[in-house]
Amino acid sequence: MKEFLKKFFDEKFFKFIIVGVINTLVGMGIMFGLYNLANLKALDSGYLFDDMGYWISSAANYIIASILSYFLNKHFTFKNKEKGGKPVLRFALNIAVCYLLAYGIAKPLTVLVLGGTSLSESLQTNIAMLAGSVFFVGFNYIGQRFFAFKEKEDSSVKEK
Repeated sequence: MKEFLKKFFDEKFFKFIIVGVINTLVGMGIMFGLYNLANLKALDSGYLFDDMGYWISSAANYIIASILSYFLNKHFTFKNKEKGGKPVLRFALNIAVCYLLAYGIAKPLTVLVLGGTSLSESLQTNIAMLAGSVFFVGFNYIGQRFFAFKEKEDSSVKEK
């Protein structure tokens, strides 16, 4: 267990945090800017797609910030040398799964916890987007570290 923790919380973890801070500033600015300043929250008042502003704002965040994240994490954090489309596809799949999982959990959880309060629906949605971001970070680190940019095992180590 000690070895796993040492490997998990190594230099790559701290570089991931630095990249995450940059991505967070870019992504949160996009997400909250679109939802509040560009008034996408007005889309949340419809009947058929009641949460459209929530989903559009958070998706724009992850589309733009994920492009930045791919390049920073591939080259700076994980120093992944793999060429071609495979790392891009693994990264995109990881981002999609983490996004759907994180925001799919955050919205209903926030409604469950805050639904009976006097907080406005708009404020609850802002809190849900913030919670989704927190869930996403944890899921995303695990996915990038152990799936998208997984280190190739050295064949000499395998033989021992």
